[in-house]
Amino acid sequence: MTQDARLDFSDQCGSSSLITVSRLTKQFPLSDGSVVTAVDDVSFTVEQGEVFGLLGPNGAGKTTTLRMILGLLQPSSGDSSIDGVSVADNPDQIKRLIGFVSTSVGVYQWLTPREMLSFVADLYDVSPPDRAERIERLADVLDFREYIDRRCGVLSTGQKQRVNLARALMHDPPVMLLDEPTRGLDVVGSQVVFEYLQLLRSQRKAVIICTHRLDEAERFADRFGLLHHGRLQHYGTLVELQSVTHEQTLTQMFVNLLKNNPEATTCPGG
Repeated sequence: MTQDARLDFSDQCGSSSLITVSRLTKQFPLSDGSVVTAVDDVSFTVEQGEVFGLLGPNGAGKTTTLRMILGLLQPSSGDSSIDGVSVADNPDQIKRLIGFVSTSVGVYQWLTPREMLSFVADLYDVSPPDRAERIERLADVLDFREYIDRRCGVLSTGQKQRVNLARALMHDPPVMLLDEPTRGLDVVGSQVVFEYLQLLRSQRKAVIICTHRLDEAERFADRFGLLHHGRLQHYGTLVELQSVTHEQTLTQMFVNLLKNNPEATTCPGG
């Protein structure tokens, strides 16, 4: 995608999209007075019921982009919106519209999954009847009923991840952001994440998944944005990317990007 294409696209972001990212840019000052651009004029949309893969190597700007969409990091320029609500103007409201999953977000070791999910429901003012119904439903869908009343501290990594996935759905947000959700998981754990994404699709949620595991991304996502040095280099479905790059796999597309742009960029975050 060329610079001109990005400019055209950012002017055409549809209001029907649940997630609209418009020309997001983030620069960080360095000690010598210069700046590093972690995210550079990034625009894309995500529709209801769609899984969008925001892909790139470590340092490409993926996590920085997610933090701006979450309202945790103020962009240097640009904005994003969730269901028409501006992140810049309504950061507190935005947090109620988004569920966030990351391996860096842990569970409470001394609580059981049931107690932890009840606590999260309280934070989002979920009514007691809705809370009970959601916990029971998620325990069945994500298959953790067997250990729902065990302390989280004794659970395996994969079991904790199932509880973490349920936590993000307790307030039933329309948008889900997943940052490297399969990191540290084995094949079985990765399959749980895949099934979770199928659940989110069936619930018509808009999903962004950030990962550098490109083979998994081809299974997970409907469309892709390929980030390199903070810039959205390619954007579209796998078929569209194959047509533009003349490569069959996301891995080979990135190998070519790295060959053509080998300079390393040090960005705070991912």
